[in-house]
Amino acid sequence: MPLSHHHIRTTVDTYLARNPHEREQLSVLLDALDRPGEDITSRSTFTGHVTCGAIVVDQFGRILHVLHLASGKVLVPGGHTEPTDDSLAAVALRELHEETGFPPGAVTPWPGYETVPLDIDIHDIDARPGKGEPGHQHFDLRFLFRLQTTEVSVALQEEEVGGIEWRPVDRVTSPALRNKLLKLPLSVEPEAANASALIYNDRGEYLLHLRDYFPGQIWEPGMWSLLGGGREPQDATLEHTVRRELAEEAGLDLADLSPFATEYASHDDGTTVPIAVYAGRWNGDPRELRLTEGVMLAWFAPDDLHRLRIADTTSALVRRHAAGLPPMQSGPEPGPGPATAPAPAPAPAPAPAPAEHRPPSPHGTVPHIIGVHLYLERPDGTVLLGLRHPDSAFAPSTWHVLAGHCEQENAIDCLIREAREEAGLRIERQDVELVHVVHHIGQPRNPPRMALFFRARTWGGEPVLREPDKCTQWKFWDPAALPDDLVPYTRLAITKIQNGEPYSETGWPA
Repeated sequence: MPLSHHHIRTTVDTYLARNPHEREQLSVLLDALDRPGEDITSRSTFTGHVTCGAIVVDQFGRILHVLHLASGKVLVPGGHTEPTDDSLAAVALRELHEETGFPPGAVTPWPGYETVPLDIDIHDIDARPGKGEPGHQHFDLRFLFRLQTTEVSVALQEEEVGGIEWRPVDRVTSPALRNKLLKLPLSVEPEAANASALIYNDRGEYLLHLRDYFPGQIWEPGMWSLLGGGREPQDATLEHTVRRELAEEAGLDLADLSPFATEYASHDDGTTVPIAVYAGRWNGDPRELRLTEGVMLAWFAPDDLHRLRIADTTSALVRRHAAGLPPMQSGPEPGPGPATAPAPAPAPAPAPAPAEHRPPSPHGTVPHIIGVHLYLERPDGTVLLGLRHPDSAFAPSTWHVLAGHCEQENAIDCLIREAREEAGLRIERQDVELVHVVHHIGQPRNPPRMALFFRARTWGGEPVLREPDKCTQWKFWDPAALPDDLVPYTRLAITKIQNGEPYSETGWPA
């Protein structure tokens, strides 16, 4: 099916939230989106139709251009949509591959521009009488990508492309695009989007995770690896990512984690993924942990790694960290319970960091994720809801109250921060009251959650779109006429708050 006008409208609205001064120059595109019965994804709609381009930046900050044979111009790769495309960004990637032969894994979206174009350009296309095409306009949405490798094979689409050229930013052919690129730090290293934990004990052993053997479904199937995972929208930093992953995968909460290294892992297709590695000390018994992913956790000494099925990069990382530790001290070996810190090393070597003194959690203990939610009610009784972005990992294209996950902070501070970051609202602690708690769970393997709903009795400012990649619209709704596409536990909470009930549950087996 062709891309929906709703998807295009949401993408354009999100772009305009970042570039409000361009609304007037994009009015012809907005008008086309409002015309009923007109498919602006079709190349035969000659009142104007959508195209998509790929802005590819290499490690030197240069921009990929192609010689377009039909026009004789040097442009960024791009072209028309196809019915099989599932997103506008996917159009740009497909056109890049077709025109240059770059494999899909050769590039990755620029952080912050995964679903939002860097630039939208409207330009005139000359008539082509030989093909029966009158003059028309292209609504060109240009998405930003970073080249992932220093070597990439090129296979030009010979009937359309005469060659490629890497141009410095000051020679980019589009003036508007050039100005936007000049504002970006194009020569920086890729930002790590994954984080892992290098956990060691006072005996010099390292905690490794045996992954499930599901080839083609998970990274490094059946191999020993570090705990960790990918960054999610609610993670403010990569330390938050690794702490969340430790809690979700094993119920672990380490007192101290510190950055150790950035490693690069490679997919079979050649894609390189940067991984931020954080090191932390723990002296517990992995048999007492509640493992939610993989087969098992176990301690291993660096000298035993050769016996394991483990990636060379992981093995080298462990050995490098072990080489930097002070010599192990003799003394009693700690058991599975609370660890006893070893005797400090003789001067001048520093004493080891204090170990975890908290005993293992009782068997069956499950960590819960805490979410804060803002119940913002106007004097007329209407309640604030936000429409989540269609590419959101949670509840896409669905209405929800302003919400977020607690970081290393208390719940009310989290609420105040989320209200400011997401909607530009100013809330004071003394104006906040807890009005409802929903204890809910989704799929059986998902961690249970406590949803805390707070009312702000008064606040400053009006809701604005501060994070358009997460929320595309704020609107006050009558609680008696809530939208159909509303997050179910949010609907339940609003009903309970209206009835004065402080607690509810959902998703749990009867």
